[in-house]
Amino acid sequence: MDIMIVYVLRSLKDRRLYIGMTSDIDRRLKEHNSGRTKSTKGYRPWELVYKESYPDIASARKREKYLKSGYGKQWLKQKY
Repeated sequence: MDIMIVYVLRSLKDRRLYIGMTSDIDRRLKEHNSGRTKSTKGYRPWELVYKESYPDIASARKREKYLKSGYGKQWLKQKY
């Protein structure tokens, strides 16, 4: 099974953050910056500012959900 990566991108256009998960961070960042991801297309370009690795989808999804929560967003805004 692939290692899952939870990642945080920051828009260089307006500094907004985007949180996601993938097994291939390089491919995923290229997709975001090429406009292939509908939700991030209007805020390109993106830079990777944070990532964490997890051994399975379940634990990665749990962390992604936390980072998208109020507490998680607050923690990220203090860091980035």
